[in-house]
Amino acid sequence: MKNYFSSGFKLGVLGGGQLGRMLLSETQKFDIYTAILDPNKEAPCARICNEFHQGDLLDFDTVYNFGKKVDALTIEIENVNIDALDKLETEGLTIYPKPSNLRVIQSKARQKTFYTDNNIPTASFSHYAFLEELKHSYENNIIEFPFVWKAARFGYDGNGVKVVRNYDDLQSLPDGECIAEKLIPFKNELAVIVARNSDGETSTYPVVEMEFHPEANQVEYVICPARIDNNIAERAQEVALKVANAFEFVGLLAVEMFLTENDEILVNEVAPRTHNSGHYSIEASYTNQFEQHLRSILNLPLGNTESKVAGIMVNLVGAEGYTGEVVYENIEDILKIDGVTPHIYGKKITKPFRKMGHVTIVNEDINKAREIAQQVKETIKVISK
Repeated sequence: MKNYFSSGFKLGVLGGGQLGRMLLSETQKFDIYTAILDPNKEAPCARICNEFHQGDLLDFDTVYNFGKKVDALTIEIENVNIDALDKLETEGLTIYPKPSNLRVIQSKARQKTFYTDNNIPTASFSHYAFLEELKHSYENNIIEFPFVWKAARFGYDGNGVKVVRNYDDLQSLPDGECIAEKLIPFKNELAVIVARNSDGETSTYPVVEMEFHPEANQVEYVICPARIDNNIAERAQEVALKVANAFEFVGLLAVEMFLTENDEILVNEVAPRTHNSGHYSIEASYTNQFEQHLRSILNLPLGNTESKVAGIMVNLVGAEGYTGEVVYENIEDILKIDGVTPHIYGKKITKPFRKMGHVTIVNEDINKAREIAQQVKETIKVISK
């Protein structure tokens, strides 16, 4: 086994946001030297990594030249220059997740086609190169309202996704490549994180349940374990594992799913990295998702994914009506509550619905944890000076 610990080995990470910041806690625990590339000189990772490089993640030369400085490369955001990664891989650099996986996952259209090609259950969809094609499809009665429009690329946190219920909604969509997906009535949104190393060893985290903000289309609460029947949870984990194995994925893959009113499991989309749905694991799991990411990309033995205790994660997002230097109002009040741990991401400027941190609530009783999570959500406010 290669010596990654207290050695000259250098791990490169594309992206220096909050996911990278939490990953650095684990690289520091293992004393792994880490270099970060991010376009923002004030990125959450900038002051705490071993080596920080400012640069455009979508620029070929920037990504290629950064890759030449490290011994292995990973990501904390998937919108990166894949052509540069392909070249680095052909030159022998270890890159996980694999560039070929990222090329598929970057495009929602390719991703959906991958599911249908591999008999992975997903909502039916149509793919359009231009918005005009979608409008033409509606005008010729090929597609009908309501449906879910998704931009083929660069969507995140509810951006690039819209439920289209009428012609005015259709007219207001931005131009560009997109998919239109059948609107599925569902009972729950679920997620399963799968870890897989290059030896093919796999492990799945417990199924989590996601509660969304009705306006921002952002996750408000992640609840682990999901409040569903055991047989549904087992099926969700099996589907997630099938997705990871179909990709021959190496790293951490977050698989987001719908549980339909008929108890079908449908894959919505995947994220090829650590994920918001796994933040609860820092306090609640034997092996948190960030440590597991390192174990998987470095082909180390995977850790125990079971929870020690029930966990709920509450996202801290900027309050509406506030933009400017951030203030966390009433943070002292939530620190008085047992089992409550805030994580602040180091972003100095808040704006409405920007992810600024999260809070984990752990408790023996999932229902009690959910009550405390509600109390936390109603108490702490992310405002500006």
